[in-house]
Amino acid sequence: MEDKITEIFGADVFNDKVMKERLPEDVYASLKRTISMGRSLNLSVANVVAEEMKNWAMENGATHYTHWFQPMTGITAEKHDSFVSPLENGGAISEFSGKQLIKGEPDASSFPSGGLRATFEARGYTAWDPTSYAFIKNDVLCIPTVFCSYSGESLDKKTPLLRSIEVIGKQALRILRLFGDETTKRVVPSVGAEQEYFLIRKEDYVARRDLLYTGRTLFGARPPKGQQLNDHYFGSIKPKVKEFMSDLDVALWRLGVCAKTEHNEAAPAQHELAPLYTTVNTACDHNQIMMDTMKRVASEHGLICLLHEKPFEGVNGSGKHNNWSLTTDDGQNLLDPGKTPSENAQFLVFLAATIAAVDDYQDLLRISVASPGNDHRLGAAEAPPAIISMFIGDELTAILDSIENGSQYHDEERGVMSIGVHVLPKFPKDTSDRNRTSPFAFTGNKFEFRMPGSALSIAGPNTILNTIVAEELSRIADELEGVEDFNAALNSLIRRIIKEHKRIIYSGNGYTKDWEEEAARRGLSNYKTLPDALEHMCDRKNVELFERHRIYTEKELVSRREILLENYATVIGIEADTMVEMIRKEILPASVRYVSALASAALTKRRVSENISIDFEETMQSKLSDLDDSLYRAAERLAASSEKLRSIESFEAAASFCRDTLIPDMEAARGFADEIESLTDRSVWPYPTYGDILFAIR
Repeated sequence: MEDKITEIFGADVFNDKVMKERLPEDVYASLKRTISMGRSLNLSVANVVAEEMKNWAMENGATHYTHWFQPMTGITAEKHDSFVSPLENGGAISEFSGKQLIKGEPDASSFPSGGLRATFEARGYTAWDPTSYAFIKNDVLCIPTVFCSYSGESLDKKTPLLRSIEVIGKQALRILRLFGDETTKRVVPSVGAEQEYFLIRKEDYVARRDLLYTGRTLFGARPPKGQQLNDHYFGSIKPKVKEFMSDLDVALWRLGVCAKTEHNEAAPAQHELAPLYTTVNTACDHNQIMMDTMKRVASEHGLICLLHEKPFEGVNGSGKHNNWSLTTDDGQNLLDPGKTPSENAQFLVFLAATIAAVDDYQDLLRISVASPGNDHRLGAAEAPPAIISMFIGDELTAILDSIENGSQYHDEERGVMSIGVHVLPKFPKDTSDRNRTSPFAFTGNKFEFRMPGSALSIAGPNTILNTIVAEELSRIADELEGVEDFNAALNSLIRRIIKEHKRIIYSGNGYTKDWEEEAARRGLSNYKTLPDALEHMCDRKNVELFERHRIYTEKELVSRREILLENYATVIGIEADTMVEMIRKEILPASVRYVSALASAALTKRRVSENISIDFEETMQSKLSDLDDSLYRAAERLAASSEKLRSIESFEAAASFCRDTLIPDMEAARGFADEIESLTDRSVWPYPTYGDILFAIR
């Protein structure tokens, strides 16, 4: 089996091993310089790379190529072009040039742009990202690219991410130089993204319009059993699910995605897949590949993979835990506390910078995970609240307290904590118990950002995280460069950062009302919905941050805000219209049929004897008739609200209307419908119930 894994891993990837084998030595060296140093690629070199990439792809069954990019839809996009070029004699040859490798021109008119260009301005450009390997998917050579407009604005998620990687690398190197490190040439964020998802039967999926149209159930009475017994969590994996997971592993391994850990999650029918860490750009590409592959492989097994953040009410939703750290080109993890005084001090600088970044830019971290689906998940029993806070463990908290106060650390052998002098304790990977309610937790040698939803591209959160930490590292470097007494200045700086930003550190239960009140007293933000958070996206401090580091122009930032608001209103509008259709065409007709059946049953019993009780039939008829009337009125209100939404032109006003009017109308209608479901005979109910769906796979 080991030989098989070794043989198939990366088999569909034009990776470094393949390039080294197939490219001339000088071409390979030039391409490696481009990848590692960010240098431009000579066209003559690109022609050779393109030819060998094409030959390799065709040998492995590919007939087409595509510039694979990540527009602001949050998913990937591709336009397939064949390698075939006609000859004058009626024949054909295969061609793929360096120009075709480096640059493409897809029609960009229908991708979200947030006003960066008019709808009739269709031209967009894709440009090869040589730092991410090309791969073959469904007999198509996929070339990872960035995507921009004719006038140069970023229209994708990869371009800002690449900019942020460069920025944090530059600022991290400044810090390393202060500690005498003259050999490290590059620092890159590393990420491991744990992916949660649901698996359901395809026949159940197609039987429900809400799942088909929106990816989540808009109705559903709770079954007697959900996840109360916790018997699904880490439980034995069902044979059909195991077959899916095995095929998924192979498919991902072939694409170079190191799928590592898989298990049942807390909710019935919920599972998780975690890959190994890799550089953040590759991790983002791999996560997009993973989501796409999950859906494809599930379909091959007669299943549907649901990536919505909250597909079922009353059980856990799905997140995507973003494990983030900083790694040097020689493999040093800068968030590892180390074993020597100098390593300890260096670690504390990066720790302090991250603490300051999370505190100063709480709003941006919240915005980075904002989506209609995630609004349903955040603050529920399985996800952190919308309040940003940090958990660093009891031991690190005690150390930071001793630094701030100049007091003795609890281990008296260490005495007073003085940065750069004393050795910190040897940390195990987890210095204390995990706090699952914390949005941002230190877990030994990395930070786990637990707020992203399962369907989200991790490019956005990591762009924000890279940028805000780079900003704090820049401020620290500005202050320390050129000081006479480095240790004294460093000690003073760390102490000040801790004092100014310790409000963001919280070790308690994030679900309680007490914490919400305490967070307000601390001055922490609590943006419970997407519209609440996006009010602050273009605050002056945020615009200045992104422009200072050349991540987004103000125009690009405003466009992204508009895209998010428009998407929010569009998604909620589709959900509302779907609810109205299901109520009118499925739920009310089913309930009326059951009421009619009850009336017929009562008449039949009366014919038998006047003394036979018909309390059940009459009581149920009365209850359901009243509920039907209430649901009808709720549906009419919802339909009217949905119609009004279509007349609102402002993105901000539309999003606010959804939050304040449409969603409450939807919740009211659902309440009546779910109660009707709980009282109605299963034989007349028009679609699979929660119990049918969540416990069907064996």
